[in-house]
This record gives sequence, structure tokens and C-alpha cells, in this order.
Amino acid sequence: MNHLSNRINAIEESATLAMAAKAREYKNRGIDVVNLSLGEPDFKTPQHICDAAKKAIDDGKYFSYPPVAGYQDLREAIAAKYASENKVPYKAENIVVSNGAKQSIANVMLALLNPGDEVIIFAPYWVSYDALVRLTEATPVIVKGTIDHDFKVTAQQVEKAITPKTKAIIFSSPCNPTGSVFSRTELESIAEVVKKHNLLIIADEIYEHINFTGERVSMASLPGMFDRTITVNGFAKGFAMTGWRVGYIAAPKWIADGSNKVQGQITSANCSISQRGALAAITGDIEPTNKMVTEYHKRRDIVYNLLKEIPGVKANYPQGAFYFFPDVSYYFGKKDGDTVIKNADDFCFFMLDKGHVSLVPGGAFGDDNCVRLSYAASEKDLVEAMKRMKEALATLA
Repeated sequence: MNHLSNRINAIEESATLAMAAKAREYKNRGIDVVNLSLGEPDFKTPQHICDAAKKAIDDGKYFSYPPVAGYQDLREAIAAKYASENKVPYKAENIVVSNGAKQSIANVMLALLNPGDEVIIFAPYWVSYDALVRLTEATPVIVKGTIDHDFKVTAQQVEKAITPKTKAIIFSSPCNPTGSVFSRTELESIAEVVKKHNLLIIADEIYEHINFTGERVSMASLPGMFDRTITVNGFAKGFAMTGWRVGYIAAPKWIADGSNKVQGQITSANCSISQRGALAAITGDIEPTNKMVTEYHKRRDIVYNLLKEIPGVKANYPQGAFYFFPDVSYYFGKKDGDTVIKNADDFCFFMLDKGHVSLVPGGAFGDDNCVRLSYAASEKDLVEAMKRMKEALATLA
């Protein structure tokens, strides 16, 4: 009788969380591991955000259940931010605040998808996109970008993948795991395909602040895309608030209402105190975020230059987020004694065991030739990790 549902058996454990757990195991054994597996800022949450949360506790006004979609003032502030910064005329009724962007995406999937629907996923993709589509018993359709094209999918590729069953498209920009950023021209081309085929698009903008291109373009801001776009965002990455668990969608009201209905039956509202911190983040001083982005920019260049020194490793030059997604297939088939590196999984376990550096296999992101490396770590740790990788790989023959 111990049988899990088919929908649970159809998905896998999050690879990023699995590798982070493996790294913790090594650390608990006294092994010094440089953990580059989690996409988590190594900065502390800015003080003014913490102060707002403390004040909310001391005021004693926020100990009751909040509205399922989030406090009105927070939703209004998010809408105002998008109207002024992203040129998208959202209102509070378009916003649903959730327990992280992951829940936001899950809410949307459950609200929109039926068994048999197809969702086009741009690959490489964040690990949970594929799993969440499968959880709804819809079908993921993977469209793959290549490292030679900065891992970016083209409008022509998208159009070829569309069938009568296609319901939606999902992608992130800046992208997890590649750091790629779609230009306005590239997004406009994709938008034309979406409009032509009457589709919806889920645009994950969780890394919007960590963008080194000088231009931020929201899909929903493009002509004719407001009513077709579900924008996903949150506070984890840009404000170093991963543990606060505050994400949100901004979407046409009928989709927001559907997501609100899903959330009302699963978790109800996001934590009241976290929401007060989020309000301070989105209305307060942006300078701490800018300083973090400056540091990420420096780290990007440090890691890029060190990766170029490792024979056989091929990397693009990320324009945002805080990841590299290098192709390491040069090492497949090479050996260290009896250990054979057959694929990216073997590469990561070899690197953890011999180099004591924790990475994530690329198969979980839709590309078996690559591994994901997060540079949300100190410069010291990043330099040490690159040194360890280079030395460990030099032992393979």
C-alpha cells in the first residue's frame, strides 16, 4: 500500500538542494568544502529591512492572518514599482504575494494547466520549471539554447515547438543557471510568436536587479503583452532575503484571482512579518542592492578569468544573475585511477570528493554537458574553489 501518487513519482528531488545537502555532509565530517551549489546571496539582509520587521513585531499589529494575496499596501507598492521602473501598469489587484517565487510559479501552473497541456520551457532552465509542469500532469516541451548563442533560445526555435496543445511558455531573464539576459530585440521577437499563436508567457524576473547590461526589459511592457504575461519576481536575490520567503506574481486579474484561489487552499498568506520587511525593501533605500550588484559584477569577472585558465572548460560570459554554467564535457571519459568521469553527475561528485568544491550537475537544468557554479560567495572562496578545481582536474587522464 506504500505507493506515492504518479504525479510525485514523475518529479525528482531538487538537484540544487540535494547537492547542498551533500556538501553539508562533507562539512559535518570535518572536510573543508567550498559550497558553490546554492543560489543564495552571501550578504546579510540590509539593515533597514530588518528594522522594519522588528518594528512590526514590536508594534503588535501583525500577528493575525494577513489577506491571502498579501497586505494591500505591499501589493500597491509592488504595482507602483512595476509602473514606474518597468513601465508595466499593474495595480494591486494584479499582485499575489506568496511564500517565495517558487510557490508563485506553482500557483500559476496549478491555476492554468490541465493534464495534456504543453508548456514550452527554455533550456537551460531553473530546475523547478520542469518539475512543476509535471506536477500538474501537463507536459514540458524543452527548447534548448546553446552555449555558442549564449544559451538563448530564438523566436524561430519557439515557433517550431508550438503545437495545438501548447498553453504557455516559461523562461527566466537574467537566467538561472546561465546568467544570460535577453535583449529587448530578442524579447520582441519572442513576443510576436506568443501573440501570433495566442499563448501565455511566464516571465521569471527574480534576478532583475542583478543585471550587468544596463537595460531591464519586462516582457509585460512590450506592445500587446500585458494581457498575456505572468511576471514572477521576489525579494530573495536582489535584497538578500532568501530565508524571508517572499515572492509574487504580477498578472492579468483573472490569473491573479486563480492563483489566489490556489494559495488560499494550500498555504494561505505569506508570513506577516516578512511582508513588512518586503515593504521596506521595495519602498526603501536601493543602495544596499546596488552595492551587492557591484560585488557580483567583480566576482563574475574574477571567476570568468580563472575558468579560462582551466583546460577544456568552456564558459559563456554571463550578463546577469550570479552563475556560470560551464561546459565540462571535455572531461567525460577521463579517469583518476579507477574513477571514470562519465557525465556531469560524475564530474560534480568527483569535484566534491577530490576537490572539495560543491557544484550542481547540468542535467537538472536541461544540459548534461554542463555544471552550475554559483559565484554568490566571497572572493576568497571563489579563488580557492577555482584553484581546487584546476588542481583536481589536472589529475584526470
